[in-house]
Amino acid sequence: MHPAIQGLLTIAFGVGGCVAYFYLANLALDHVICPARGRHAGRNINRANLVRPWLFLLPALAAMGLYLVYPVIETLRLSLGERLPGNAFEFVGLANYAQMVSEAKFWEALTNNLLWLLIVPAFATAFGLLAAQLSDRVRWGNLAKSLIFMPMAISFVGAAVIWKLVYDARPLGQEQIGVLNALYLALGGDAPATWLTIPFWNSFFLMAILIWIQTGFAMVILSAALRGIPEETVEAAIVDGANPFQLFFRIKVPQIKGTIVVVWTTITIVVLKVFDIVFAMTNGQWETQVLANYMYDKLFRANDWGVGSAGAIVILLLVTPILVWNVLSARKEMR
Repeated sequence: MHPAIQGLLTIAFGVGGCVAYFYLANLALDHVICPARGRHAGRNINRANLVRPWLFLLPALAAMGLYLVYPVIETLRLSLGERLPGNAFEFVGLANYAQMVSEAKFWEALTNNLLWLLIVPAFATAFGLLAAQLSDRVRWGNLAKSLIFMPMAISFVGAAVIWKLVYDARPLGQEQIGVLNALYLALGGDAPATWLTIPFWNSFFLMAILIWIQTGFAMVILSAALRGIPEETVEAAIVDGANPFQLFFRIKVPQIKGTIVVVWTTITIVVLKVFDIVFAMTNGQWETQVLANYMYDKLFRANDWGVGSAGAIVILLLVTPILVWNVLSARKEMR
């Protein structure tokens, strides 16, 4: 079957299945389980109203349980055991965690993740806020916003391929197709540099890619927040003699502080799960290892499911508090 037809059939069955489920479930609830007739009609109507939301949520809850809760429980189980030949399983307690923390690569990955956490959310949020503020003041602001947001439509691997062309290095004497090396040599550099093999600094070159992608996301959210500031507040500050910097930093930024926190924490969660960029650009070599790539190496290259699952649990533990904080901040912002 042609893939396009297969895709259309999948969409038709998926959408049709959802519509059929909600229609038939509603019909069964109102006419079979809790019929609104007879001497208990009032009580049945109240029961149906209590059950209906949970009935409609049931497919989503089942999908969450199957694709989120079960994998977490299974990963936790694997992290506490060792797979033996014949698909046997031996419980080893925290031995996998002990082995993981004894490896230098794990600490390299953890250190790099912390560095990413310090740099990427801060710069992406700051650039997004700057773009949101400045794009409202230029004639072609909407076009500028579209261009800044465009990287969000590119996958992380696609972005890595694009940036490989920026960091590419050819031998001295050949024409450089890497933008960075072309600039470096034009400014007097003596030889092309292999930027991604320079320890410590190569992590910053990788971070630039994620900042480039996430700036558009931050800009869109913060731009909406800036437009939500009451005009009366801004006009009163101008009448009181506030200059543009005071207006921005003392009037606007404090009023969208909650939104800034939500954007920052959302990007932080993305950073903790970063994998594709490092995998496609350096594969964790030259001291650029991160936790997700470390987990992938253990699971699928070393076939060490115990330590790999332990790495996955560490990522989960790091992400969970930030995720909870993000949800609480978003609820507070909505109120």
